[in-house]
Amino acid sequence: MTRSDVLIIGAGPTGLVLALWLSHAGVNVRIIDKTDAPGTTSRALAVQARTLELYRQLDLTDAVIGAGHKMPGVNLWVRGEQAAHLSLTDIGQSRTPYSFLEIYPQDQHEQLLIERLARFGVEVERHTELTDFIDDQAMITAYLKTPDGQVQTCQARYLAGCDGARSTVRKALTTGFPGGTYSQLFYVADVQALGPAVNGELHVDLDEADFLAVFPLAGEGRARLIGTVRGERAVDADALAFADVSQRAIDQLKLEVLKVNWFSTYHVHHRVAEHFRAGNVFVLGDAAHVHSPAGGQGMNTGIGDAINLAWKLAAVLAGRATPALLDSYEAERIGFARQLVATTDRVFSFATADGWLANRVRTRLAPRVLPRVMALKAVRDFMFRTVSQIGVNYRNLPLSEGVAGHVHGGDRLPWAKVAGRDNFDSLHGGTWQIHVYGRASEALLEWGATHNVPVHIFSWHIVHEHAGFSRDAFYLMRPDTYVALAQPYGDPTVLDEYFRRRGITP
Repeated sequence: MTRSDVLIIGAGPTGLVLALWLSHAGVNVRIIDKTDAPGTTSRALAVQARTLELYRQLDLTDAVIGAGHKMPGVNLWVRGEQAAHLSLTDIGQSRTPYSFLEIYPQDQHEQLLIERLARFGVEVERHTELTDFIDDQAMITAYLKTPDGQVQTCQARYLAGCDGARSTVRKALTTGFPGGTYSQLFYVADVQALGPAVNGELHVDLDEADFLAVFPLAGEGRARLIGTVRGERAVDADALAFADVSQRAIDQLKLEVLKVNWFSTYHVHHRVAEHFRAGNVFVLGDAAHVHSPAGGQGMNTGIGDAINLAWKLAAVLAGRATPALLDSYEAERIGFARQLVATTDRVFSFATADGWLANRVRTRLAPRVLPRVMALKAVRDFMFRTVSQIGVNYRNLPLSEGVAGHVHGGDRLPWAKVAGRDNFDSLHGGTWQIHVYGRASEALLEWGATHNVPVHIFSWHIVHEHAGFSRDAFYLMRPDTYVALAQPYGDPTVLDEYFRRRGITP
């Protein structure tokens, strides 16, 4: 019987990131997938700014950016004309080092993660399927169907279900998965094309015709089309070809498709599991939440789930935290998932709603209102923070405490770069650390040295004030780069109390 610390079911981006972060922390992982090989096509394209920030921990960011395509803006079209333009570069450049949307197809993304995981001696076990498991609180006993058709028994301390919307793990937990299914049939096509919508930016058509979004891909003239098919054409999805999709939507974007490299159809659900944890079993990514493709949030949210859970599992397995820490995974991620599903549902419903009133709003009102609304800095800033996921926070939850300046416990650490010094540079490695913007007290420095928690001091600058920091305050950083404790004064006694109450040893 084989044993591991964590058994991961599913080798998509969520499962691979979980395995990679755990392996980096010294955790013994095993990852299986029922498919024969990694995917060679994909629907997920967008890598958001927050994911790129988190990827700096394991030096993945440069590889993703180097192989992908930086998308600097979004365009909305109505009646064959561009109605509004949102520049991601203008609104995000003071908030993140990644003020763009990175286009990096999921198949390439997975291959990069697989290669990095192999450096830790971990390989995905293909054509291997979870058939059943028992959680007796002390240990998970899992039954795996191996490539030769035999059933193998293995054990693990924890089981992570990263096995998609039809998750075997979630179904075995009998937790609810409420929500619904969009009536539209979606299609995705990788094409070679010409036209103004193939300019390296995202273009979305808002019209009476079927919904259509054009995503740029690396390489001249390459684009990914994601659209809907409604009515009689959508009845027989298996028989549908690219020639059957709405030519009107394509014409509205003045798109000339020269070649279709591949084409596929699928249905989209909007659901969130009632629970993300039961005992020693967790669900992450699409196994826990699925939603429309609006905003390119799905893959990034699953990656966020994985990094959130990874440091907590590593701490518990190393004896540096009590198992109660694992309760915070669901507490921190389920609220965001519910909010995300509700938001993407509203956006997608607006973009695809049928009827006279809906069409009039999109074709008459939107062209007049959108440019004016998008001209407002507050609106552009809100949209960027939402889509890029840099606005995700865990305020008022069990691991978050205090406020100093405009930064609360639970916030993503604001980004600040002064004289070439980037305050994100210290966040590599996934460890507890303290940031001070100004002067650190001797008592705080002594506490850090005693507890082996690095204290990073940044000379005070007006840039730090604009970012929201308070001078001479200290900010305790979690291993996943979120602020755990924001303390306006340099008294370190609150640190001992913070860790004691939560059963954590830094």
